Amino acid sequence: MTKETLTDKLEQAENSKKFTEEEMKEIQTIQEKYVSFQRDLGQLSIARIRTEQQIDEMNDAEGKLIAAFKKTQEDEKKFIDKVTEKYGEGTLDPQTGTFTPNK
Repeated sequence: MTKETLTDKLEQAENSKKFTEEEMKEIQTIQEKYVSFQRDLGQLSIARIRTEQQIDEMNDAEGKLIAAFKKTQEDEKKFIDKVTEKYGEGTLDPQTGTFTPNK
């Protein structure tokens, strides 16, 4: 490290210039914009995380519904096989419960 002499400090002070009030306001405006961008990007990131969590929950729910749908299809096939064995091939009127065997 070098030591600054009193002469160096005086020379620096003489060469220093002060920004105008307008320039300082412009700097402040730019800084405020950056702070705003950081805040908004943070909020956007949190919104993205929440959306991803919701998508994960929807995927889980969808997986459960698909599994239940497939189970219902299996149950339906077992039922049809059982009643076909009992009554034979035919047609059921679901409104009346009347079964008409095929000829």
